[in-house]
Amino acid sequence: MKVSIVVGDLSSSGAGRWGGAVRPFLLAQALKKINCEIEIVGFTQATDETLTLSEDIPIVSIIKETYYPQFFKSAQQLLQQITGNIIYAYKLKPTSFGLSLFKRWQTHRPVILDIDDWELSWYGGEQYQYKPSLKQLGRDLLKPDGSLRQPDYPLYLKWIERLVSQADCITLHTEFLKQRFGGIYLPNGKDTTLFDPQRYDPEASRLQYGLKDYRILMFPGAPRPYKGLEDVLIALEQLNQKDIKLVIVGGSPYDEYDEQLMQRWGQWIIKLPKTPAIMMPEVVAAAHVVVVPQRDVPAAQAQFPLKLTDGMAMAKPILATQVGDIPEILGETGYLVKSGSPEQIAQTLARIFDHFEEAQAKGWKARQRCLENYSIDAMAVILQEVIDKLH
Repeated sequence: MKVSIVVGDLSSSGAGRWGGAVRPFLLAQALKKINCEIEIVGFTQATDETLTLSEDIPIVSIIKETYYPQFFKSAQQLLQQITGNIIYAYKLKPTSFGLSLFKRWQTHRPVILDIDDWELSWYGGEQYQYKPSLKQLGRDLLKPDGSLRQPDYPLYLKWIERLVSQADCITLHTEFLKQRFGGIYLPNGKDTTLFDPQRYDPEASRLQYGLKDYRILMFPGAPRPYKGLEDVLIALEQLNQKDIKLVIVGGSPYDEYDEQLMQRWGQWIIKLPKTPAIMMPEVVAAAHVVVVPQRDVPAAQAQFPLKLTDGMAMAKPILATQVGDIPEILGETGYLVKSGSPEQIAQTLARIFDHFEEAQAKGWKARQRCLENYSIDAMAVILQEVIDKLH
């Protein structure tokens, strides 16, 4: 059985930025576990380096023209590269799910839709409306870079939500998304062999990355306002213990938000450069605590934070907020605080460091929970059932 995973954005600012660490690559690894042949087909920018994952998971990159009508040429090239018996569209977007449905119309091959974000949440969710004046409509249609010439423009995201029922099967990774779109719960799995704390020495990692003199709170993700890092930094101001630092790995590929954080709270922040996915366990090994301080907004409610299972797999104490599926994922194996509460974060950090052996014991329970529920093997079991239903 060959599965084509169709990705609308494989660029260095999209899924390609994180190498094998994000959802489409996790799907590929899990499908390999059940003996599927895999190909990943997606769009990149002309300036991107060639993306490789492993020899047994080929990646076919199509350079994407940014605007209609030129985009149709890119789309045709991508459609020609989809050769699987099953088409697996990653994200509810015209550039992935829309093209996958078109390929099904051509070939009658089944389409699975994987939803890992509520795409419209970035544009106001249910409140989003496109109501241009006649003059603005003309600009959006006729200007070479007009809004309506963008393949994944929010209006088109709103329209494609109406086609969700056309998928032969839907997979998703949060209760929020399941309530909205239906489908089969498929959590993000971690490669728990790679992310195995017994393979790494925390002290050596701290020495290697210049962190040996500090107690490290680690955020191994891309900073964005809804991810709550400001609350952690306010908490550090309240604690005022100079040896506790927030380590941000890689920075933001989207905007200058992490630079804004540095300007205001630079004394509490250490930035590490972008790190290949295969090196991330060594980086996370340096953490004393992994922080996942999500704000309680739709964008966060719809997400399954990958940094959560980074910390769980590496048996780290985890401090997270009670947002979305985080309480269910962590169970009793982490420290949960109310969203948007620097005071609770400060109090909980103090408790963690005052009783650090107890916190480490929680971390090992988190790893066991990750092995049982949030591993690549756990994903593979569910995907076997999904594939079987299509035959």
